[in-house]
Amino acid sequence: MFEMVESVNILGVWVNKYTIDSLNESIKATILNGGKAVFPYVNAHGVNIACESVEFRNYLNSTGCAFCDGHGAMLGSQILGNRLPQKITYAHWFPLFCDYAQENGFSIFLLGSKPGIAEEAKKKLCESRPELKVCGVHHGYFDKTVDSVENLSVIDQINAVKPNVLLVSFGMPMQEKWLSENWDKIDANVALTGGAAIDYMAGVSHRPPRWMTDHGLEWF
Repeated sequence: MFEMVESVNILGVWVNKYTIDSLNESIKATILNGGKAVFPYVNAHGVNIACESVEFRNYLNSTGCAFCDGHGAMLGSQILGNRLPQKITYAHWFPLFCDYAQENGFSIFLLGSKPGIAEEAKKKLCESRPELKVCGVHHGYFDKTVDSVENLSVIDQINAVKPNVLLVSFGMPMQEKWLSENWDKIDANVALTGGAAIDYMAGVSHRPPRWMTDHGLEWF
């Protein structure tokens, strides 16, 4: 489906040595080959959850596509003697990925955040990228029980447009749990676990100053 990259084990969680370019290329290869894969992020919070939940850890590892989102994970890999090359945070990466998606004609479905926020994110993304295919949006405030009417309706809406990329922004670990329960029923090539990505794209959340992000203080 795509070329595997070397990975690092951080307290039982395997994190691939992706750069932004190689992550984009892996997503592209998955789409062009008609594949199906989840690309979850891993940060210090995710590693902490994985240490407490075998189910969560096993799910992250089962994807084979986890990438580093945070200075804590990078520091952990460095302490363990196998440094990750780059942290890939959604506030920085996802706008670049939208440029990449526009260039390659990939469609994106935004799922998550409060009602109205995903629509605002779509508006802002498409204002600066007129040819970007945001093929659908839906908020994250619905009954996520597997067989609930609302959950099945959301899946039907996604499958009606068959996005290349489904961005699921429920926060960790809810987004991973939802994908583990529903991904086999969803007609999309790639799923991304976006955390607060939709809030960032809509402008309702903001990154800290550059001097903080450059020195690993974004968590603070």
